[in-house]
Amino acid sequence: MGFPVLFIPLATAQAAPQELPAPEYGQEEQEAEPPVIDPPGTETAPEDVDPGVIEGRRRPGYNAPLPERVTQDNPGAVRAPPPEAFPTDQVPIPDRWRLIETLGVVKERWFDPYHQNTHKGDRPIDRAKVPWLPITGDDWFFGLNVISDTVLEPRTFPIPVGVQTTERPGSLDVFGKDASLVFSQTVIVGASLTKGNTAFKPPDVEYRVALAFNYNYVNVPERRVLHVEPSKASHRADHFLGVQELFVDYHIRNVSDRYDFDSVRLGIQPFQSDFRGFLFNDNQLGLRFFGNRDNNRVQYNLAAFWRLEKDTNSGLNSVVQRPRDDFLFVANIYRQDFLIPSLTSQITLAYNRNREGDEIEIDDNGFPVRPALLGTLRGRDYDVFYLGYNADGRVGRINLTASTYAALGEDRNSFFTDRKADIRAFFGAAELSYDKDWMRFRLSALYASGDGDPYDGKETGFDAVFENPIFAGADTSYWIRQTIPFAGGGRAVSVNGRNGILNSLRSSKEQGQSNFNNPGTMLVGAGADFDLSPEVRVSANANHLWFENTATLQTLRNEGSIPKDIGWDLSTAAIWRPKATQNIVMRLSAAALVPGKGFRDLFDNSQGNRNYYSVLANLIVSY
Repeated sequence: MGFPVLFIPLATAQAAPQELPAPEYGQEEQEAEPPVIDPPGTETAPEDVDPGVIEGRRRPGYNAPLPERVTQDNPGAVRAPPPEAFPTDQVPIPDRWRLIETLGVVKERWFDPYHQNTHKGDRPIDRAKVPWLPITGDDWFFGLNVISDTVLEPRTFPIPVGVQTTERPGSLDVFGKDASLVFSQTVIVGASLTKGNTAFKPPDVEYRVALAFNYNYVNVPERRVLHVEPSKASHRADHFLGVQELFVDYHIRNVSDRYDFDSVRLGIQPFQSDFRGFLFNDNQLGLRFFGNRDNNRVQYNLAAFWRLEKDTNSGLNSVVQRPRDDFLFVANIYRQDFLIPSLTSQITLAYNRNREGDEIEIDDNGFPVRPALLGTLRGRDYDVFYLGYNADGRVGRINLTASTYAALGEDRNSFFTDRKADIRAFFGAAELSYDKDWMRFRLSALYASGDGDPYDGKETGFDAVFENPIFAGADTSYWIRQTIPFAGGGRAVSVNGRNGILNSLRSSKEQGQSNFNNPGTMLVGAGADFDLSPEVRVSANANHLWFENTATLQTLRNEGSIPKDIGWDLSTAAIWRPKATQNIVMRLSAAALVPGKGFRDLFDNSQGNRNYYSVLANLIVSY
């Protein structure tokens, strides 16, 4: 236990105590006035004390005289003030951004993304070098990013044989050979102009544009898979330039001294409605209000999106076509440490309004995508409300991600009955993981309800607006990566969508409409990630999939019964980052589908291969 310490001003301590003379006899004793003690640091030394200081120490209240004022001795020359004119603990720096370059610590090179670089927003724009740029102030930053994404993907999946002709004479059957090859090269160039120091607060203004150019080549063994015309070859090369981002972001206000804020963003922008991209994860044209409160513990979004048409073969945004008559309105709020510390909870309310029932849309390959060629082949309008709860964080030592959604609304024209139908569908997914040193072990489960009776006036098969899930192995999974055509039950319709997990029976995830007459999806899986080094990660996943209800499949296929078992989805992947950064990422993955009874009942191939595989070689280089 410490003792209190009394600090006495130096001037007071140096003055020797003096005794007051006793009062003479007969005089009234007068009360002595208390001594006056100046506040520390304001005392003045007695006249008999040397004003000098001891070397290496400074007496309180003593300030050394400043040197003589600097004057201009000769025109055109300025002599710098001596060091004694400045405080020793403060050094003024006119441009702290370029200090390390001035000191010779680093030399900026425009092509070097690993060190400070003006072209990637590490330091503000030097307005003297760009006088033509209409900006004021010294807090404007320019960011340039270039991404090259290369994909080579050999794969197998059930491929239906064309009705009019085949690639090989004498091979007429329902299904043909199953091997195909995809090569895709995408280059994304983005640029942003930002005002404000974003290290501690959001930007005051941001202008951003990102263009993506894609070249793709596909080779399949059967005709009428890539083109509707049977006379065209079974291989295709295509290219497209899409606008993925084009927006302005304006900072409306700060609402606290901790930079809680309100901002608005208008234009083509990325938006993900939940933590894992189950409901909506896309770059779309929209207006979005967003911000935070309570030291960033509360975040919110209010957004409206007018969905753009997509290019058929690249999936990129097409701004040369009129936007779709398909609107999405989203409101969500996030709260950190809600109910459970270290767990972030989110509530989402979304409304999808589709009025494309009177439209006919043909994709770039000649296949109808709206309306989908299912049932009565008539167009549909629908209104769907999504109410969801999502969680992401930790519960003790367990990492947790969970999502639940209810889809409630009305389909104006069900393709089974040509009448109105109520939409009542549900979704739930969760992933638990546990970290042990350099290993992470995962358990995954997913449930999406299916439609049990296509003719009862209710559609209970869950479908999303535009899913892109990061779940259960993501795009290294066979079922998430590959599109399985629904041959025999629908023309130009797939069971699932590329980079999607739901069995939604849509013509296209990019250009088709949501469909709530579907068999649903169930998944249970396990996986693990192993960080062998800062540069190398190895992952493995094993998922088992089922249809939740096969009533719609039985109706469309005219079959009495179809088992629910889809089969086992087994995958493994290796990621190598040679620089231990995200600038160069190489990934090699392999996946296999071991079909269950339900899949084998629906699909086959002419070679009698029991299993299907997918190999993905991916190289991403970023600047």
